[in-house]
Amino acid sequence: MSGKIKIKAGNIETEAVLNDSPTAKKIYEALPIEARGNTWGDEIYFAIPVKSSLEKDAKELVEVGDLGYWPSGSAFCIFFGPTPMSRGNEVRPASAVNVIGKVSGDARVFKKVADGSKVRIEKA
Repeated sequence: MSGKIKIKAGNIETEAVLNDSPTAKKIYEALPIEARGNTWGDEIYFAIPVKSSLEKDAKELVEVGDLGYWPSGSAFCIFFGPTPMSRGNEVRPASAVNVIGKVSGDARVFKKVADGSKVRIEKA
């Protein structure tokens, strides 16, 4: 595993685990990262100072609780439900993402986070 992290967004704080993918390792090494989060349906995303390409196992559909890296926007993504691109209950990013980890516990707590809230990711 790449490592345990803490995600603080608005008044929400939770832990997550990054996987051992090349992108996840780059992100872990860049921590801590702070930004203003944008919401897009049940997703929070924000640009980070990490550049990575689509990995061969990048996904067009993800699961609730997945953490992703969106190469098109150099963005860290937290998925906690359907997005405007979803059909039904599927969780669909705007385009393929590298899945870099998973929220520990119920990711739906992020529904309480408002657009523009401060988000901080740090090593746990």
